[in-house]
Amino acid sequence: MNNKIKNLIPYYEEPNIKIYCGDCLEVMKEFPDKYFDCVITSPPYNMRLHIRDGGYIDRREFGGHFSIKYKHFQDGMPMDKYYKFHSNCLKEMLRISDIVFWVVQIVTGSKEALFNIIGDFSKQIRDIIIWDKGHGQPAINKGVLNRGYEMIIIFENGPAGRTFNKYYFNRGELQDVWRFKRDRAINEHRAVFPVGLVKKILYNWTRSGDTILDPFLGSGITLRACKDLGRKCIGIEISQEYCDIAVKRLGQEVLNFNE
Repeated sequence: MNNKIKNLIPYYEEPNIKIYCGDCLEVMKEFPDKYFDCVITSPPYNMRLHIRDGGYIDRREFGGHFSIKYKHFQDGMPMDKYYKFHSNCLKEMLRISDIVFWVVQIVTGSKEALFNIIGDFSKQIRDIIIWDKGHGQPAINKGVLNRGYEMIIIFENGPAGRTFNKYYFNRGELQDVWRFKRDRAINEHRAVFPVGLVKKILYNWTRSGDTILDPFLGSGITLRACKDLGRKCIGIEISQEYCDIAVKRLGQEVLNFNE
């Protein structure tokens, strides 16, 4: 990964891996069309936007509640801003890559925006995989279902239908429900999805040498999986502290893998 992108200076770089510290929407604008082979990411879920008296409020109190996923990020955007920001992010992702794996959970703070986004991008949604986490954490409020799954919404540029343009699995062998337990959370960043989930995407839709993007890098799970499996990867993260956590994760021993 020797090619330099104008106006971008990596926060961290090693062979085939780069991290950029900044606003992902602004950083993505610097990449040319079709620069990446695949995007794998999980955006913030807007967990702090709550309902009170029939309307949305930004719940700003901090404490030990399980919905607090990020140490330095409020995660409580107004619904219209959440919708607009992530719609614009998806447009950029689909400009710089033909396929996007978007791991999201329907919560109070994201529900309306997510369903609007699904409608807006219906032509680009190729399919949806359900990530079955085994069980749901107790709901915050009465009358609310525990959420035991997340969605991996797959967006792809191309013709209508459910057939992927590029894939590496045989007919009938890949199910649309994937069962992975939650990965162990770390104190600095509690929103962690399993490295095995990312690797399963990489196995079935990419090959060695492909370039992957994670614009919401977090603690660096996607970078770790790509390094293990011989993919090039670029991560974008707005928090310098989380960038440092990702760098530490990259320093772990690479797992053996034969493709």
